[in-house]
Amino acid sequence: MNTSYPDYHRQLQRRIAQLYRELPGPMGGFGDLNRTTLTEGALSLKTKELMALAMAIHARCEGCVAYHVHDCLRAGATREELLETVAVAVLMGGAPCLIYGAEVLEALEQFGNLAAAP
Repeated sequence: MNTSYPDYHRQLQRRIAQLYRELPGPMGGFGDLNRTTLTEGALSLKTKELMALAMAIHARCEGCVAYHVHDCLRAGATREELLETVAVAVLMGGAPCLIYGAEVLEALEQFGNLAAAP
């Protein structure tokens, strides 16, 4: 697969913003859920993003992988933390999760030094 994860992430951001404009009611509710769930609490934002990445792998959602690798890095997750998250997803989901775990590696390498960006 020749997915450019940074490009894919930007494309998804544009289309999701369009959905928010065209479907403000339902998308507003989802936005509220997203904001209130992904805040610091008993679990850190980084932990929550790693959990979301494991779910993205298990759900076999390439767009979700793009989003959550990006957001894990932004939340300060390390390569090792992302790889252990892949391992947990593979443990729970088997060989299909292994394929999406490989996509996590590709996205991680493509996003590069995102964690260091402001």
